[in-house]
Amino acid sequence: MRIFHRARHRPSATWRQTTDRAFTLIGDGRYEDAGALLVMAADLEPWLSDSWFNLALLHKFRRDWEQARSAGLRAVALLDRSHGAPDWWNLGITATALQDWPLARRAWQAYGLRLPGGPAVDGPIELDLGTTPVRLSPDGESEVVWGRRLDPARIEVLSIPLPSSGRRWGEVVLHDGAPHGERVADGVAYPVFDEIELWAPSPVPTWVVLLQAATAADRDALEKTVADAGYAAEDWTSSVRLLCRTCSESRMAIDDGHTAHHDPHDDGDPLHPGHLSHLSQGSAGGPWQIERECGIAAPAGLVRSLLERWAAASPATRAYRDLEEVC
Repeated sequence: MRIFHRARHRPSATWRQTTDRAFTLIGDGRYEDAGALLVMAADLEPWLSDSWFNLALLHKFRRDWEQARSAGLRAVALLDRSHGAPDWWNLGITATALQDWPLARRAWQAYGLRLPGGPAVDGPIELDLGTTPVRLSPDGESEVVWGRRLDPARIEVLSIPLPSSGRRWGEVVLHDGAPHGERVADGVAYPVFDEIELWAPSPVPTWVVLLQAATAADRDALEKTVADAGYAAEDWTSSVRLLCRTCSESRMAIDDGHTAHHDPHDDGDPLHPGHLSHLSQGSAGGPWQIERECGIAAPAGLVRSLLERWAAASPATRAYRDLEEVC
């Protein structure tokens, strides 16, 4: 096959060695040094799509989206196959980060995805891709939460993240294409995608509150009260697990809080459940813990009135204290 009147050929040993060294440096977080080597590799093999794909990846890691788009476009121009190339997927992520919707549509369609409306449609891509876990802040105090996939590269956060992640309910995050781990719920395995960066912030703050809920039904009533108002509440005492990185990036079953034993993969302190550790105490076998640590996503002018309404509906079994805005 000939491209731009140049014959395609296997990359040289020098190109391979230079590229391998660059990716070792990327793994060590030495992006500047890796970039110099990948530029050298592109000079050695400018007609090779991999040269530009590797540069596009590096720019994505650095969040330099303009450079990632430039290198990505050169990579796809040199492809020798029409569908399924990762070069197109990477370009789709880049275009989404830049909100370059015509290019994003072109990239996803060239990869092989079917999009509604055809190429003439403008504006953000809106798809119904279901729910999936996403790992927030993967390079820091990472946390896996659930979200709604808006398109192949964006997820709207549906869980209430812990304050350590720096993320809020309702935010939209850009995510990578390669999954790291799985979560199994109701026998179905869902891939866990890593967040790349915050794509759209949420104006809704996160609150933490200590509940006195005599029964699980009392806890559920608060979650319903807040949901009916258009916001969210989550019982962190039963929903949060502390995992080591190896466990987090493996295939893990979802703990819904109904098991009566301590999860062996949980690195939290079983004597101190809450958002910094976890012990499942379900209704079947284990004692119900009356004091619950709960996260609430709601505006400042509404959160206290929602709690008051919830507590007033059954004052003998419900109370709250220590309401604090945490993110």
